[in-house]
Amino acid sequence: MTSPRIDVLALAQALLRADSVTPARGAVFDVLEAALVPIGFAVDRFVCGEAPDGPVENMIATREGTGRHLAFAGHVDVVPPGEGWTGSPWSGAIRDGLLYGRGAVDMKGAVAAFVAAAARVTDSVPLSLLITGDEEGPATYGTPALIARMAELGVAPDLCLVGEPTSVRRLGDMIKIGRRGSVNIWIEVPGRQGHVAYPQLADNPVPKLVRALGALDTLSLDEGNAWFQPSNLEITDITVGNGAHNVIPAAARARLNIRFNDEQTGLGLLERVTATVQAVVPDATVRGKVSGEAFLTQPGTLTAIVSAAILDATGAEPELSTTGGTSDARFLSKLCPTVEFGLINATMHQVDEAVAIDDLETLVRIYAEVIRKAR
Repeated sequence: MTSPRIDVLALAQALLRADSVTPARGAVFDVLEAALVPIGFAVDRFVCGEAPDGPVENMIATREGTGRHLAFAGHVDVVPPGEGWTGSPWSGAIRDGLLYGRGAVDMKGAVAAFVAAAARVTDSVPLSLLITGDEEGPATYGTPALIARMAELGVAPDLCLVGEPTSVRRLGDMIKIGRRGSVNIWIEVPGRQGHVAYPQLADNPVPKLVRALGALDTLSLDEGNAWFQPSNLEITDITVGNGAHNVIPAAARARLNIRFNDEQTGLGLLERVTATVQAVVPDATVRGKVSGEAFLTQPGTLTAIVSAAILDATGAEPELSTTGGTSDARFLSKLCPTVEFGLINATMHQVDEAVAIDDLETLVRIYAEVIRKAR
């Protein structure tokens, strides 16, 4: 199979110039589809969901072939640019060997690199691109909707590479083989409002909440393991909302987040927090939302393929890591072995986000070698 060569810089610029603050739809997907169709991909685009979390556009692009099916997963939505940019965040400007724009690193640059890599590999390798417009947002109608659509279409990859910016100091120094899970928890302690001069007629919830939080602060969740650091519970907000200095409040609330390893589950941690709080304050209300479970792809075929491709292109051995926040790999890892590898993450979500043009070109070579080795 032959296909036109794709200029990764030009494609990255075109993607950056399509404003796609999450949730993304429309123009940015038009740019991507226009690049994929000429190199043999069949493109399925669909919009789903309603406000406030939608509507969201997603894309599944597939190219037939023989051998192992490699999926590349990514997103074209971006966080808001913020103030203080040198020029427009949507310009795709080039200065001193750097390409600037919101999403240059996270992660339109990697999306452009994989498309360019797919154009360079002329063998009939089965490939798919799984692109969402809702990774930076609530993800309600993003990758979970993509996975459901994949099942409908019979798209079943054997290996999955997520193009998140995992490199730290130089391109290729880190591959993510897992991520910690995340659970958000809200606590409310009821009281009885009253005058501070007559405490016997009121019930102050604040000391009770403080005692409950103290009990949570002493919890030791686990000691970590070979691939993960210890799980950590962090109290992130305490709210009373009392505008008067002489009123005992009617309720006190707190919020916390737990980042947890694969020795825990989100539901198990919620149950543990609930039991700890209610042992101190029996009438407290505890509710939670699991953003994602921890996952780990044990070193094996996929990690060896990506590591070898990086070594070929850079001469360096990457570190295998599970550090950082959550990503859409938490969903995709349920389908097949999944790892993350992409650009240097130093400027992601920052003002004047930028990627080195040389790194874009090197990433194309790495991704192309991953495609070849994966067959």
